[in-house]
Amino acid sequence: MANLVIVESPAKAATIKNYLGSNYKVIASKGHVRDLPKSTLGVDIENGFEAHYINIRGKGDLIKELKKEAKNANKVFLATDADREGEAISWHLASALGIPLEQTRRVTFNEITKSAIKEAIKKPREIDIELVNSQQARRILDRIVGYKLSPFLWKVVRSGLSAGRVQSVATRIIVEREAQIREFVPEEYWTISASHKNSQGKIFRSKYYGKGDVKADIHSKEEADALLAQLDGNKFIVSDIKRSIKKRNPLPPFTTSSMQQEASKKFGFQAQRIMRIAQELYEGVSIGSENGGMTGLITYMRTDSLRISDEARDAAKEYIIASYGDKYYPASPRVYKAKADAQDAHEAIRPTNVMITPDTVKKYLSSDQYKLYKLIWERFVASQMASAELDTVNADISCGEHIFKANGSNIRFKGYLTIYNDISNEKETMLPDISVNEILETEIPLPEQHFTEAPPRFSEASLIKFLEEKGIGRPSTYAPTITTIISRGYVKRDAKVLVPTQLGEVTTKLMIDNFPEIIDYKFTAEMEDSLDSIADGNDSMNGVLSRFYDRFKSSLDAAESSVKRDEVDVPSEETDIICEKCGSRMIAKSGRFGRFAACPNYPECKNTKRIDKNNNPISKEPTEQKETDMVCEKCGSPMVIRSGAYGNFYACSNYPQCKNTLPIKNEIGVKCPKCGGQILSKRSKSKTVFYSCENYPNCSFSSWDIPTNEKCPVCSSMLMKKKGKNLLVCSAEGCTFKKEVSDEENS
Repeated sequence: MANLVIVESPAKAATIKNYLGSNYKVIASKGHVRDLPKSTLGVDIENGFEAHYINIRGKGDLIKELKKEAKNANKVFLATDADREGEAISWHLASALGIPLEQTRRVTFNEITKSAIKEAIKKPREIDIELVNSQQARRILDRIVGYKLSPFLWKVVRSGLSAGRVQSVATRIIVEREAQIREFVPEEYWTISASHKNSQGKIFRSKYYGKGDVKADIHSKEEADALLAQLDGNKFIVSDIKRSIKKRNPLPPFTTSSMQQEASKKFGFQAQRIMRIAQELYEGVSIGSENGGMTGLITYMRTDSLRISDEARDAAKEYIIASYGDKYYPASPRVYKAKADAQDAHEAIRPTNVMITPDTVKKYLSSDQYKLYKLIWERFVASQMASAELDTVNADISCGEHIFKANGSNIRFKGYLTIYNDISNEKETMLPDISVNEILETEIPLPEQHFTEAPPRFSEASLIKFLEEKGIGRPSTYAPTITTIISRGYVKRDAKVLVPTQLGEVTTKLMIDNFPEIIDYKFTAEMEDSLDSIADGNDSMNGVLSRFYDRFKSSLDAAESSVKRDEVDVPSEETDIICEKCGSRMIAKSGRFGRFAACPNYPECKNTKRIDKNNNPISKEPTEQKETDMVCEKCGSPMVIRSGAYGNFYACSNYPQCKNTLPIKNEIGVKCPKCGGQILSKRSKSKTVFYSCENYPNCSFSSWDIPTNEKCPVCSSMLMKKKGKNLLVCSAEGCTFKKEVSDEENS
């Protein structure tokens, strides 16, 4: 009998299957198979916070298949991700499959490579129940907060709202930054700069510093004019020159947080997109037989550790010396220390094989995959290289008792900057040759007015950095938290920054007034530490939950008895749309079918209009109908082509007396891989084009990607064209073959 290996994702299953051979069958659970019920709390608070887990809807057939395979297998290995969530998924799988905990074979690995997988299979262990309990505690905490607080918000604000232990704190951070911006009062200040020419006629600039060693601030034009008067007529003389060689050390390899920040800054990617791409690189990509076929290119991407293995460090050393020479490797290997509260469960994010350079695999990766892999690879290699060296010059220029300062630098030895340039925004401005006591030819110094600026709004990258600094959340929670507060309407994106909505501000104030602990930065960070303590075996799940719930229930009871609905006012969001029925300015609202504008005089005026995300009305006017040669089979009238929510269709021209309609079959010249019928292009309710078989519902084939007549060279399945990208991907579940196409082929 074959051995069974269960992982989370089909992509990971396909990669691991290639490494283990025919004696192993690898199946994906596709995430969790059990969870708390959606319709009820699912936690017996009075009975030790006992959780009531049920099989997730839609996973029944998969669980039956897994049970059957487990029953027929020689051994069952649970190979879910090597973190608390992965440990919990394995625990749920063992329960669903009826495997006693003492008989479980749990295997973990930090990278999906042949050697790592085979080594992990040799050393299975039991499920770590303390890691499971840590994940359970987080899930139960979030469930209690969500299910107890949300009804309170429905009652006093409006229905459909949600609260969360971390999402409410993240919203508060953005709301408070907005308040700082509104309350900010700019302060005036002035700078004075001078342009000098040395004895060889070379020009450079300096800035006013102050008198002697005391820095002076200039607050007004009057102060600037008074200073200029003191400078008038005095010579500018070089009084001091300091030359030095400054070393610049490389940054450490990426953690989840730093990767999200850097990819956001360099590529403009949102956190959710970054994590999706990283997941693909971790689980495995087909990079050609010459490079090992299906290969995981990076180590596990949810980590706060800066540690790397000795093998990876040695491989980096070998690559650096072979590619750049001995002087590009430091005298001793670089070791980075993570911050004190880091879990350090995994290595830092690095390439699994440093010899697989980005250019080697570029043709096998999508544009996004290549960008992120190149960033991770370069950051890791640079982290092990020699420091850069910069020649710096600092000159003091005296004018009477006043001092001006001029600075310059250029790169003496590039070191790690050869690969990873993190000073690209800094200009190299080496000062020309000057000497002490040299009298400089100087133009009249120029004063310039400035005003202090308010703190900037948070971008996704800067919010993640703030959350990490405050200890709020963990690497796996940053992206989902941002997605949640935006989808819930508490925060919106404005270009690349995050701005609170009026709903977010009102809800945050309500939470601060009534649940100060739940929304407190320090309390939330301490709760994360408590979850870490459970994982480390230093605290119990019930102990953490009990201490939390006692304080939470007290606050909830007090809030429910004191806050009434009419005390909370959520300002309406006005639009520029004027109601044509009564002349009022319409307000934006959200409903089950999306955003719409409504008259504020409801119920006297019930006028509404559909609007887009920018509050622009969506026209309901019918498009111009096109005549056809077809005749209505019901009444004999000519048939015309009309447009609807799902695209064009044939309709009787005698409407509304005759309501006969027929679909237009938009064939694309590709046959269905399931039944051989023609694939048609259609429109969804959101007017997005998708593709399905003409024999629907008897044939269930459908796809958002564009079907083609090309076959996958790995498994012979249909290749699909990704919308908006010059990329073909395999349609088979578990196969991750990708192929770049040229613009000509794409057209």
